[in-house]
Parts: sequence; structure tokens; C-alpha cells
Amino acid sequence: MDGNGRWANRRLMPRLVGHKFGVDALVRIIDACRARGIGYLTVFAFSSENWNRPQEEVSGLMNLVMATVSKYLARMAADGVRIRIIGDRAMVSEKVRAAWDKAEADTAANTAITVSVAFNYGGRWDIVQACRRAMQAGLDAQTLDEARLSSFMSMAYAPDPDLFIRTGGEVRVSNFLLWQIAYAELYFTDCLWPEFDEHQLDLALKSYAARDRRFGRVKVDVANGEVVPVASGL
Repeated sequence: MDGNGRWANRRLMPRLVGHKFGVDALVRIIDACRARGIGYLTVFAFSSENWNRPQEEVSGLMNLVMATVSKYLARMAADGVRIRIIGDRAMVSEKVRAAWDKAEADTAANTAITVSVAFNYGGRWDIVQACRRAMQAGLDAQTLDEARLSSFMSMAYAPDPDLFIRTGGEVRVSNFLLWQIAYAELYFTDCLWPEFDEHQLDLALKSYAARDRRFGRVKVDVANGEVVPVASGL
């Protein structure tokens, strides 16, 4: 969800105002995804690198977490939204952790859509913590495979993403869900996150729907029986 700060700067507003409008955009997109039958939505709210931002902005973001839970939790729960938090919780305050715990507990039984919020998260951290948990569980190196390691990832409860969307004009994944997006379709837009709406979501979904997902398999031309090799990892 990139571009909150730039959106605010262009309007001569404090960056934190951009983050507040970014929360409103998130609620709007949750509603839109739920209406379209999308079962899982994962958003990158705060990376492990974001601690390097100015302290005033970081503190404001932490306060925004609690304000968001207070403002929107009852509505999300009533709409059938299940909330999960992924990331390293050790560095955040007890108040923030308590807000997360309440959000998860109050929505645990909901099934309309699962919204995972990545906070103090990094894809490399996720892989390392999964390896540590696997070792703590006593798994032998000879028996460790992709499936077993996946079961220790922070999002083991969800299928791998089909579509990765980044707003704000940057064309990189920035350490987000590195393990999980191995075969995801990537979509980049110049639209700043506070302006991302149902129309922008539908453009991303339209782009996704037009793609031919082969997961590294070969493509067979049925018309003439020709087998066309498809390179994987592109």
C-alpha cells in the first residue's frame, strides 16, 4: 500500500494524514474484495525497514493502529471479516499487541474474507523464522522439504497469493511475501494508495484475468499439436 506520504506531501499535508486516508482506502478495498468473492487479502502495512523512518511518523503509525481497531473493528466483525496479523510482534508496544489480539479474537470465527495485515514484517524474516521453528520442532534436515517448511511460514493458514499489487509507481516487491509469491502474477500501478479504489482494483483483476498462468509448465498448441516450451522464473 505505497504512496500515502507522497499523496499527503502533494497536498501540503503531514505524512500521517496520508496514512489516515490510506486506512480509509484499505477499508474500501476490503469491502470491494469481499463483494467480488475474494477470500484472502494480504496488505503490507509496516515493514521491518520502516523503523528507520522519523520517530514522529513511526509513533503516529502505532497510534493509528489502535485508532483503526477502535473505529473499524465492530464493523469488520459484523461484515464477516477475519483479521490476522503477521510479522514480528516483539518490537511493538503491549498496547499495540493488545489491539491486535482483540482484532484477531473478535473476528476468529468469520469466513467472508481473511484479511492479513503484515506489520513489522519482512519476507526474509519470515523464511528465517520458519527455519528456526522447524529446527525447534525437531525436524531432520533430510526430511525438510518445501511443504514442511511452508507449514512454518507466518501465512501457513492461507493459500499462496495469485495476484500481487503494488501501488505508488515503484516496480519491486520490497521484501514482501518472498516465499509465497513465487508464482504470483505481479501488477504495478502509478496510482497512490489513498486513491486506489474499486475501479483501480478492477483494472488489476482484469489484467490478472487476461494472463495465462502455466506455473513453469509447457504450453500445448492444440491446433497443430506443437509443444511450446515456457521458461519459468521470469
